[in-house]
Amino acid sequence: MRHLNKLASVLFAASLGVMSLTGCEGGDLYNVDAPDWLSSVADSIANSKNGEEEVLEGMEEDVYTIGATDFSTGWWAQFSKYYQIPEGQVWNAVFNLSINPAASNTYKNFALLITNDEDRGATDYKEYGAIRYDNQPSGNSEWGDYIDRGLVESTLTFNTDTDAGVDKLGGRVTLTIDRSEGGLVVKMTNGSVIKTYTQKSALANLNADPANTTIRAFLVPEGSYISFLQSNIEPIGGFTSADDKQPLSLTLTGVPTEVLIGTELSEAMANVTAVVEFEQGVSKNVTAEELQFEAIPNMDEPGQKTLVVLYNKTFKGENCEKPVIATKVFSVVKELSAFTQTVVVPNPTILGAEDNSSGWWSAHTDNIKVEPKETKVVNFTNYTTGENNWNNFVIVLNKANLAEYAVVRADNFGWGDGYAACTPSGGQEDWDAWRAAMNGAKVTAYITNNGDGTATVKAVMHGTDGVDYFQEYKGINTVDPDDMYFRFTVDGCHMVFDTDLGTPDCSAGWWSAHTANVQVPSHTVCTVNFTNYTSGGANWNNFVVVLNKADLAEYAVVRADNFGWGDGYAACTPSGGQADWGAWLSAMNGAKCTVQIANNGDGTADVKAVMHGTDGVDYIQDYIGINTIDPDDLYFRFTVDGCYLTFE
Repeated sequence: MRHLNKLASVLFAASLGVMSLTGCEGGDLYNVDAPDWLSSVADSIANSKNGEEEVLEGMEEDVYTIGATDFSTGWWAQFSKYYQIPEGQVWNAVFNLSINPAASNTYKNFALLITNDEDRGATDYKEYGAIRYDNQPSGNSEWGDYIDRGLVESTLTFNTDTDAGVDKLGGRVTLTIDRSEGGLVVKMTNGSVIKTYTQKSALANLNADPANTTIRAFLVPEGSYISFLQSNIEPIGGFTSADDKQPLSLTLTGVPTEVLIGTELSEAMANVTAVVEFEQGVSKNVTAEELQFEAIPNMDEPGQKTLVVLYNKTFKGENCEKPVIATKVFSVVKELSAFTQTVVVPNPTILGAEDNSSGWWSAHTDNIKVEPKETKVVNFTNYTTGENNWNNFVIVLNKANLAEYAVVRADNFGWGDGYAACTPSGGQEDWDAWRAAMNGAKVTAYITNNGDGTATVKAVMHGTDGVDYFQEYKGINTVDPDDMYFRFTVDGCHMVFDTDLGTPDCSAGWWSAHTANVQVPSHTVCTVNFTNYTSGGANWNNFVVVLNKADLAEYAVVRADNFGWGDGYAACTPSGGQADWGAWLSAMNGAKCTVQIANNGDGTADVKAVMHGTDGVDYIQDYIGINTIDPDDLYFRFTVDGCYLTFE
């Protein structure tokens, strides 16, 4: 509802009367001698930037901050709460947007993201799109498959990323998402700059349940910060009052698993971050500078230590009533562990008859060497007759001349001189369920040469029932670390090894396909070799690497073209891109690529790519120092965007 225009008209007439009686030209209307009520309303009119004020109903206090107040928050590094807007409803939000006075880029403000799910790591997470507060028709101020840029209007338009005027976007912003008429109307205004998106057609339903038409919305700042004030819809996690709040718990990220002897505790824990949970469901990310550390026992001698971490502040930064404490185990060592992992695709890429009729030992892949302190990672789909537990993949560890160390099966059984000393993981609780789920199971196998005369074989089997099954054989011995190979064989099953990602015509859209999740243990460097094909439409139509946890919660997403996002990405140092982007893009269609993912074990990770282009030039792209990493829970996967990858 809008009331101020009528009131302004009345007051304007009244002011003329006052001025005619006093003989003034208008100046006295605003001085301290004017009646209090008149001065107050007149000041309100004078301070209104667009001559009108929208009266919002049902607003509740929701006070919290998104983004670092020193303007250091990078894109996709911090997020607001999620607000759910059912069909037929209107969401109103009010917040203060603080723009960096030194900002020279128009996109250093905030973006509204509209999605189908509040879990960004969910497999069915989809985005309708994003609408940023700045308006740049030739740039990327809106994006997404369900956002029509032609429906955007703004009172302030920029031609380039470096146009002056981003400061005009700051101040008290009112954001509205209106679904009351069946379409989607978005309005952002600080009273001076008004940006609208008006879609009268019905909004597509991206929810898995067709009966659920609710959308989710959240805000993402970049180089700015948002001080949230009010909302008429209660967010997931609840409203936050302006009252100060006591801390309840502390969750650590980035604690190193190994620390070299002689390293100071403060240096070893410099990359540790934590999430503090406060009263009323409020959380805050804090850095090492805000935490207190103690190692028990001290770090003077090698061995296992318990890290004790304390946080003693309220939500507003005052001393709290009761500090919160978290602990984590790490080791002080004389020499850091050093392993490498390489993802390989065995030959042949399909092993065994596709009707699962191949008998025991009837088909083998090529012999694949595993160097000392190296792990080979193999991704494949397992198919089985389902008749017996052993009708599934089998891994053979042997020498170059095929003399065997051990043979291990998917079902917690094996044999051989080296097998006798190993420790199997123990098998499955429900063998019938496992056997049924193995026909079409997605498997990641890890074969490790420990370099000390022992080997480890581990398999993660994602069953067709959605359950992850595990099988591990630790301590296989009698291994010559300089002569260790492996191969696969079958028994009433067949295997299809993962060789490609996307579609050969490069039509696969953004985030439409992913490789299996591959773990990178602490102090490990994983290497992946593949050929990249691109549609050539844009720089981003090439391979993408996602760093995430086992549950797919993301640390960072990095592209081939010197761009990325995520909590961990904000602190990293990209290599700087290419000198000639046109030549690079052309050379990427058929480029031979090697990508290394390093878990540094100290809460940071590095991604390094060497792209041998079809023009014979080696192009480099690095992302060094991605942080917020839990070194015990780092995985990676590849995804595509108008490209196609074939792995080697």
